[in-house]
Amino acid sequence: MTLRPLIASCFIPVVLACAAQPQTPANAPASNLTQAADAAAVSVPRERPAETADTAPPTLDESTYRRLPDDSVYPLLAAEFALRKRDYPTAMNLYMEQAAKLRDPAVSAHATHLAQYLQREDAAREAVTLWVELEPDNPEPHNTLATLLVREGRLLEAVEHLAIVARDDESNARFPILMNGFGDLDPEEQQAMVEALDALMPDLSDSISLLMTRALVADEMGDPERALARLGDVFAQEPFQHQALLLEARMLQEQGSETPFARIEQALEDDAGRDRLRLQYARLLARDDMDAAREQFEILSAGNPEDGDLLFSLALINEELDDPEAAKRYLQQLLKQRQRTSEAYFVLGRIAESEDDTAQAIEHYMQVGDGKDLLAASMRIGVLLLAQDQQARFSGYFATLRQSYPARSEQLYALQANLLNEARRDDASLALLNEAINTFPDSTSLRYARSVVYERRDNIDAAVADLRSIIGREPANATALNALGYTLANRTDQLDEAHSLIREALALEPNEPAILDSMGWVLYRQGEYDAAIDYLTRAYAGFPDPEVAAHLGEVMWMNDDPEGARNIWRGALLQDPEHPVLRETLQRLGVDDLP
Repeated sequence: MTLRPLIASCFIPVVLACAAQPQTPANAPASNLTQAADAAAVSVPRERPAETADTAPPTLDESTYRRLPDDSVYPLLAAEFALRKRDYPTAMNLYMEQAAKLRDPAVSAHATHLAQYLQREDAAREAVTLWVELEPDNPEPHNTLATLLVREGRLLEAVEHLAIVARDDESNARFPILMNGFGDLDPEEQQAMVEALDALMPDLSDSISLLMTRALVADEMGDPERALARLGDVFAQEPFQHQALLLEARMLQEQGSETPFARIEQALEDDAGRDRLRLQYARLLARDDMDAAREQFEILSAGNPEDGDLLFSLALINEELDDPEAAKRYLQQLLKQRQRTSEAYFVLGRIAESEDDTAQAIEHYMQVGDGKDLLAASMRIGVLLLAQDQQARFSGYFATLRQSYPARSEQLYALQANLLNEARRDDASLALLNEAINTFPDSTSLRYARSVVYERRDNIDAAVADLRSIIGREPANATALNALGYTLANRTDQLDEAHSLIREALALEPNEPAILDSMGWVLYRQGEYDAAIDYLTRAYAGFPDPEVAAHLGEVMWMNDDPEGARNIWRGALLQDPEHPVLRETLQRLGVDDLP
């Protein structure tokens, strides 16, 4: 025996085994309760990394080792060493090269799994297509290829591969993945999909996955009668099929049925331990009957007392039902168990605010840590402190917050400045923004906020300078283009430049009401009343704001339509009787016969 065949026979199995098991930590499993999926919301699952798959990828048998040409041994060994070094891209590239060269199904399988692990769908598509060609009767590559085709929007092609999987074992065929992108198909393509699925029915009449998909398609296409009929076929085989129960209940609920949950209730009576079903049942109930939803969540929580997600849901439900004491008890349980603590403190703060206990609300909000609720809690603290005129405490709080969370410093500066702007504390806001921009000179949000303060203080040159600075770095920033255009149109005689800037913004966001309003206003300033009314009417239809109403009414007034203007202004005054721009417009035009 020569040295090279000896190396091949000893190392190639190791190469492929290592390819199957890259040493990367797996994510912790999620709670069944918190990860329960809505029946009608079907998603395409990512293929799991090879090391967490239920079965390892196939390995080359001894006869295959013997067939390996000499010039393939060392590339596969190189792939092995790349895997050991966690250089997965290099390993994948080597497997891809050898898969194409050797045309061996096991090598193609490993190339596919590595490409999936790296989320290189182009490479996975190439590798699995070869794998299907080499092993046309193996359902695994057909399943993988179907998933990739769905992601590419090639649903009809995916049907063919799912059918092959179903004929091998219908339980492995994931027909519901076809719903991803189904709504994006044109009517002809949707009908072709219906016909393709119906053509499979005679051979796969026992496929619950196919029947469920056909029901989902019918529901998507507005054919509830056919959808319920297909669900009936599912129940004939599996009376308490989870997804079918939820889809039927949701459809019956939408149709106004008096007993939409009868089958779910029967399933829970049959087996009270169906927690995942009970959770979804509770969520459906919450649409119309919060008391009934609370009862189901209480049953779930009694059986799962350590489940923080259920405790938090119960707290929110009780808050919604105006039972703050019950809500607080559940939140205190969460804190005792040290689960979802930031969210619990945030809701406790919100409840304290509703009870007019400002000091307690601030105390709770201050316990919210870094996470999704930090900025919201900080905003509430800021609002409450400014309402109590505690300016020094307000400033100290945000300074401390920036020291505690330096990565959020720019966000916190912007939030603090916006709160000061809302409170019309322009001196404090301008001083803060000057400090912030010295620290973050390229910050768009901070410069934009400062331009608002400058404009309100009639320092138009400074406001324009900040907006030009933003546009200089971000020439496609529609918000800044519009703001600069409106400022020039409203506060200067540079109407041609204003029009040009607003036109650029409108090209970027054609249906944005604020930009339509600006275009209407600059056209009005240029004397184009009819065109101005057209833009302002569109803006007001999309965003019935008193300021837009003030603009539209003024142009109508100047265009000899005083009654039309009064009607617009009356509606806006009902919405906000003291709106400053609206009141200034009426005073300037001498309109005093409105309520």
